[in-house]
Parts: sequence; C-alpha cells; structure tokens
Amino acid sequence: MSFALLALLAVQVPPFAHTVLPVTRTQLPHSWHSGCPVAPSALRRVRLSYWGFDGQAHSGALVVNESAVRDVVVVFRRLYGARFPLRRMRTIDAYGANDERSLAADNTSAFNCRYVVGPGPRRWSQHAYGLAIDVNPVENPFLEGGRVHPRAGRAYLNRSKVRPGMAVRGGLLVRAFAAVGWQWGGRWRGTPDYQHFSSTGG
Repeated sequence: MSFALLALLAVQVPPFAHTVLPVTRTQLPHSWHSGCPVAPSALRRVRLSYWGFDGQAHSGALVVNESAVRDVVVVFRRLYGARFPLRRMRTIDAYGANDERSLAADNTSAFNCRYVVGPGPRRWSQHAYGLAIDVNPVENPFLEGGRVHPRAGRAYLNRSKVRPGMAVRGGLLVRAFAAVGWQWGGRWRGTPDYQHFSSTGG
C-alpha cells in the first residue's frame, strides 16, 4: 500500500474525541430522584467517539461518576482504536430510565438510580452510583432466574460462538475494562451478566 493511500485513509478516519461536562438535576429527569445515593453534582456527562456496527464513527454519551471519568475515557479510547462495535450509546433518560427499554434497544449506558435486579436484599445497583456500564446488551445478555435480559439476547447465549460486539473471556472488551481495574459480570456464577462492567465488581 502506498504512503499516499495510507495518508488518505488516516485523514478519512476521525480521531477519537471526548468531552466531559457537569450535569444538573434537570438533565436527569427520569434517572435521578431524591434519595439517590449520589447527587447530580457527583456525576459527569461524557461524550465519546465510538464505532458502530455499520463500520462508521459515531458520537454518544454516558453519565458516570466523576471518579470514573478517567477510566471510562481510557476504555472507550481503546475500543475506538480497535474499532470494537457498539450499537448505540445514549443516556438512560432517552428511554425514560426504563432499563428494559434501553436493553431492548441494544443501548450501552451507565448511570441509572435503581436497585439491583435479582434475588437478595434490596440494595442500590452500582449503576445508581455511576460506577457501572452495560455494553451491547443484546450481544451480552443478563441471565437471571431462567430469564434472559433482553429477550433478543437469546441469540447470543452460546458464548463460544464469538461474534462482533460480544464480551468474552480474553476478548478485547473484557481486557479493556480489566486494564483500568473494572470487573466483568460475565464471571458471576449462576446469574452471569455479560453486558455489565463495574469499578467495584458489584
């Protein structure tokens, strides 16, 4: 390949970009409410470049804890550089903070002031702190009590059949989060959550 062609390709590929902005209560109309474990002032809206399944560069947004911003930028910069595909990346408020709607849309999202889904005592999810991200939920479903979230994730229950956008042991997505110390819910026994990554392991 000639130098001129390489230079042309380099120009055509948009560089990774990100911006970090504070968020207010009015910008979180559905995902935050009084009694949540963190205040809006502790959260940040991070706009990030990502590659879509269409092979094109896009820009999306995540709301995360201020303490997680650096890690999130490092992870998504690495995914972008490797052209790891994401279906879409919108804040959960675009879906009325309805987790099932966001999952069904194969949406990568982070903050949502809600409780943990599943058995056990009622407790805040790490999403309620802005310390967890769900990536490509359809390609990486959550299995709970015989149920698959989202339903379309049934097509991806065979984890040995690796397809674009999947989180698998030793794969790029899992390694990218592990490199900043985040843990993967796909390793949970009994109720694997293949889409889930968190800074605390919860």
